[in-house]
Amino acid sequence: MRPVGPHRVRLRTAVLTGAALVAAVAGCVFAAVGTVAADGSRAEAAAGPVTAARAVVGTAAGATVIDPADRPAAPTLAGDDLDGKPVGLDGLRGNVVVLNVWGSWCGPCRAEADDLARIDRQTRDQGVRFLGINTRDPDRAAARSFVRAHDIGFPSLHDPTGELLLRFPPALLNPQAIPSTLVIDRRGRIAVSIGGPVTGDELGPLLSRVTEEAP
Repeated sequence: MRPVGPHRVRLRTAVLTGAALVAAVAGCVFAAVGTVAADGSRAEAAAGPVTAARAVVGTAAGATVIDPADRPAAPTLAGDDLDGKPVGLDGLRGNVVVLNVWGSWCGPCRAEADDLARIDRQTRDQGVRFLGINTRDPDRAAARSFVRAHDIGFPSLHDPTGELLLRFPPALLNPQAIPSTLVIDRRGRIAVSIGGPVTGDELGPLLSRVTEEAP
């Protein structure tokens, strides 16, 4: 099994269903890194280990679920949000974190935004926190307009150059795959990686798997 960054992970996968699989829009690259069933169940990957090269070939969104014993630590993320206020991952430790990478210029990001905003509101009482990374938006005003249009209640780090994305293992977060979503467990480890847009029906069961784990 090939290593991902400094860690070796065993990847288990199944097929994501829904409109997100066909929401291909020019300008956004979707990473087909595996499959996850709508109920969050896992199956062995038939094509072998995921690599950075495979992560950018397909046009369908995919998800990768990582066994708890093999999860790599999420990198340190800190900076200013879209209003210039400090925000970061460290302050969210102890919660399950949904980290969503998006841009106001990205069509699939608009398609998934309402579902993400809804799940954020529904899961706060379950110890779940959402954090965005707004990428390649030089003008914060455009990003703030996106947030208002979709009634997004969670903060987003402003990352106009994409520098923050380069801190992640590329097989789990491809900097060219926008949108992308990670689920980070209570111990600060990457538990789920989703390349491409995701619906609420797809994210919900995956998120539940992680929230139901023992602290």
